[in-house]
Amino acid sequence: MGKIAFLFPGQGAQTVGMGRRLAESLPAARRLYDRASELLGYDLAKLCFEGPAEILDSTIYSQPALFVTSLAALEMLRSQSPDVVLSCEAAAGLSLGEYTAMVFAGVMEFEDGLLVVQKRGTAMQEAADATASGMVTIIGLERVQVEALCHQTRNGEVLEIANYLAPGVIVVSGDNAACLRAAELAPSMGAMKATPLPVAGAFHTHIMKPADERCAAALAGLPMKKPRLPVIFNVDACEHHDPEEIRQLMVRQIINPVRWEDSMRYLLAQGFDQFYEVGPQRQLRSLLKRIDRKVECQSVEC
Repeated sequence: MGKIAFLFPGQGAQTVGMGRRLAESLPAARRLYDRASELLGYDLAKLCFEGPAEILDSTIYSQPALFVTSLAALEMLRSQSPDVVLSCEAAAGLSLGEYTAMVFAGVMEFEDGLLVVQKRGTAMQEAADATASGMVTIIGLERVQVEALCHQTRNGEVLEIANYLAPGVIVVSGDNAACLRAAELAPSMGAMKATPLPVAGAFHTHIMKPADERCAAALAGLPMKKPRLPVIFNVDACEHHDPEEIRQLMVRQIINPVRWEDSMRYLLAQGFDQFYEVGPQRQLRSLLKRIDRKVECQSVEC
């Protein structure tokens, strides 16, 4: 067995039907959905299993849904391959997935994490509703080229790099008009593709400033412990162990870019050679293969 790290997906990985098989076959997974429904005040399991997609895709609902479903997938892995879970030595999560990673690492309890995620999703949705904004994935340009693209198309509006996902895969985020200009200009700068994303707004930019203030308030009184294993954080692609420092990182994450590629390179440099994507879809596995084609990454089916 190699050196194992778990990866937890973020918003965008949700899909109608996720978690149904887990809840039907595994009592521990079913209990997570039942407890979440009690805390949230609505039937989360039904929303995950049956949709409709337009509600599940809303930031308010997709974030708790992914958080719980990824932890249900973790319970499936724990039941089928307990040695893998016991042998895991690090974790990382993409944006929202960072909360899932922290629950796995013992930084916060499930109930506390779920309620913060609910508040986070609501705050981000409301910040998005206040400004017409969005995100665009740019394929085929290097970081410096995407920075130049933002500079040329910003025109006094917000347009920032939101996600450094993998070599040649970078997401920009900002006002809708600026995003449209970036998508139109990107091919002329050598981009293979520039695809607007079906999201509510400009996540991981200063448009989310009202949300980071509300997240700070939600996290302020939350009991947090030192991680029992390293968690690699989005903001700086480093591991942190002090709960108060982690609390500040989670606030900063709302308006700062996700340094996912750097996070994966950090783990690879630490000798990690076996990865598990714990949650819906296989997006993180695909990104990891762009970073290192030889590395092994297994998906835990939801």
